[in-house]
Amino acid sequence: MMREVHADIAVIGGGTGGVAAALAALRAGKRVVLTEQYAWLGGQFTSQAVPPDEHPWVEEFGVTASYRAFREAIRGVYRSAYPMTDRAHNDPRLNPGAGRVSKLCHEPRAAVTAIELLFAPYRSSGQLIVLQPYLPVGSTTDGDRVLAVQLARPGESAGVVVTAPYFLDATETGELLRLASVEYVTGAEAHADTGEPHAPAVADPLNHQAITYCFAIDHVDGDHTIDRPASYDFWRAYRPSFWGAPLLSWSAPDPRTLEPATRSFTPNRSGSVSDSADYQGRDGGDLDLWLFRRILAREHFTPGFFASDIVLVNWPQVDYFEAPVIDVPDAEWRLAEARQLSLSMLYWMQTEAPRPDGGAGWPGLRLRPDVVGTEDGLAQAPYVRESRRIVSEYRIVEQDLALDVRGERGAVRYDDSVGVGMYRIDLHPSTGGDNYIDVAASPFQLPLGALIPVRVQNLLPAAKNIGTTHITNGCYRLHPVEWNVGEVVGELAAQCLDLGVPPTAVRATPTLLGNFQRRLDAHGIERAWPHGVVGY
Repeated sequence: MMREVHADIAVIGGGTGGVAAALAALRAGKRVVLTEQYAWLGGQFTSQAVPPDEHPWVEEFGVTASYRAFREAIRGVYRSAYPMTDRAHNDPRLNPGAGRVSKLCHEPRAAVTAIELLFAPYRSSGQLIVLQPYLPVGSTTDGDRVLAVQLARPGESAGVVVTAPYFLDATETGELLRLASVEYVTGAEAHADTGEPHAPAVADPLNHQAITYCFAIDHVDGDHTIDRPASYDFWRAYRPSFWGAPLLSWSAPDPRTLEPATRSFTPNRSGSVSDSADYQGRDGGDLDLWLFRRILAREHFTPGFFASDIVLVNWPQVDYFEAPVIDVPDAEWRLAEARQLSLSMLYWMQTEAPRPDGGAGWPGLRLRPDVVGTEDGLAQAPYVRESRRIVSEYRIVEQDLALDVRGERGAVRYDDSVGVGMYRIDLHPSTGGDNYIDVAASPFQLPLGALIPVRVQNLLPAAKNIGTTHITNGCYRLHPVEWNVGEVVGELAAQCLDLGVPPTAVRATPTLLGNFQRRLDAHGIERAWPHGVVGY
């Protein structure tokens, strides 16, 4: 017999958007069930081990108040528990890793701790039930409504059924969309469909951005070489046609020019904390791979406490773009291949990678499974850049925000704006054989219409599964926007419950829409950019 759990709002998936959605619904006084497949809540921040990708104004504006509070909670973890230098401890903009990808690069566990602190009072009161590890395996629907979702522990049959007036799909792949037969899109739309300058002539539902299994390393004395990966020979010889070099090398295409570019790599190069001020938005950011996604800079801490910096490997060389992993029969095999690629890159670095001194390999590179919370050292979950996407009331297209299309006008301003975001249209190499697509964007808004499915009344997207295209997903997929999406749909579901109206009515009725937008304003959810802010 299956266990039954009921809530006002069920958030299926505990990633970045799921956490934000649950917090918003709890703030609104609703009883929430939150499910998560992996050991850590937080998704990109934690189980996927992806340091935040953020825009250069993140400290001043352009994110929600709760996202900013979450960032400060992460900083608070370091200030309260780590032996820091006075300079670092007192820095109001502490960047624990001093990585170039963001103004806040940190270890996954710091985000886990911050999330647990945010949820602690709601867990204690019983307002929040967290089901973990559980993933959705089925649903019960009646016409345009979802009645229940069946959950199972990984590798087991369904053991829990969740019922709720509203379901929020915060899974990393939009899995609930498939299970509930919600209309969705995958892959690349055709140019004739979207009119996007960078859309292909022919649609390809299986053309998805690369996925990545991230991992953490440091560099210490001794030989820490891992066992030779089973697929090492394959990946060592692998040379993508558009790469200009073997995949396992220090060379990779420059995302913006597509010309081959050689990256540097020097473990623990000293005197580098100040380099984090050179924010990646000014250039490609990844030319120095040690600094690019460094998540702990030992110079911030008591001298001698850390033997090495800690670096998160989420680099071009570990992007798996051989085949998609969504809506294909061999997904598990492909995920295993992606894991082999990441391990092969590490083994190559330890044994064969050319060093500046003319030698080969850094056997002192040490895999850090403790940092990512696994036994094998790879992140608990793959970083999936592109999800299933709802067929929505409004679809965001490239022409809405591309800088070379919009120019001085800036991105399209939506009457139903419920948030803001900013990132270049950044598509990694894809399973259809495409190289990078990296296009300057204007600071953009988040339209409510992109969060509302065309048919289903009580299911909302709460992650990367909103109404974007293959192209615009490239700039709506990052941490702050996913958080904004989750927070808004948490608030939307709560308001719909209070008023007894569906989400479509909130958007279609000026009075209801205005009231909802004022509700968001009151919670510090920015809906417009300051005048004069331009893209990069």
